[in-house]
Amino acid sequence: MAKNELPSIGGLSFESLKQVNDHGAEYWSARDLQPLLGYSQWRRFEDAVRRAITSCEQSGNNPEHHFAGAGKPITGGKGAVQIVQDYQLSRFACYLIAQNGDPRKPEIAQAQKYFAIQTRRQELSERLAADRERLELRKQTSEEFKTLSGAARQAGVQNRMFGIFHDAVYKGLYGGLGNEQIKARKNVPANEQLMDRMNATELAANQFRMTQTRDKLAREGIRDQQQAIRAHEQVGKEVRAAIKRIGGERPENIPAAEHIKEVEKRIKTATPRLELDERDASGLLGGKSEGKDTNK
Repeated sequence: MAKNELPSIGGLSFESLKQVNDHGAEYWSARDLQPLLGYSQWRRFEDAVRRAITSCEQSGNNPEHHFAGAGKPITGGKGAVQIVQDYQLSRFACYLIAQNGDPRKPEIAQAQKYFAIQTRRQELSERLAADRERLELRKQTSEEFKTLSGAARQAGVQNRMFGIFHDAVYKGLYGGLGNEQIKARKNVPANEQLMDRMNATELAANQFRMTQTRDKLAREGIRDQQQAIRAHEQVGKEVRAAIKRIGGERPENIPAAEHIKEVEKRIKTATPRLELDERDASGLLGGKSEGKDTNK
């Protein structure tokens, strides 16, 4: 079994269990899906279905488009046919059930990997995605700052000159403004770190100039303190010139963003909305949604 596939039961795979309803929409029977996800008891599996319905609603999507109650005929031991409770599930519903299933079951763990790759979705709202991008960039610039400081030390910059060394690149990148002047221009309190108030674009520019300075110090074998400071400022000027050539915003003109700690708090407490494209959002309606004229 490939690592990105669900286990098969009796030769039946997840995709082979797919059916098509009267709207032309694909769906899966919850009763068929139950053994595939490692559940022997319906009541246990239905608990996961109910949790998935709640998650669907909390994610900003309409559960009625993804979970439809249905009856499934099963044949008993003496040939008697009995109608049991079932659900018709959209692909998105199957994904949510996997996310809300018993994580101790290897079938659930495999299903979560499968749907992480196969389900057509956009998991995060644009706001949360932007927050994550900015937080990741801030972490990267923090690590790069430490690496650059080590490279500067090897290039001959003494500890007492580190402030001047790092300020030099700001002057190059920000049109002659040093760290404190940039803070004053952007109304950033003196006791805050400037990079904690940079947006993703500004952080990316600063990360780039740090990596370029580090490489320049190593490539040119610089071992002189003043030469290292001049090299750092020159890299800042070159990055600024590149921004100007492509029509980008000068970094000193980019407004201060909210503090990165607030972004981190928001990410930790956020309940991600699952924003689906129109086809997936309509689920079992097969591309039709309420209030839309589909007969044009």
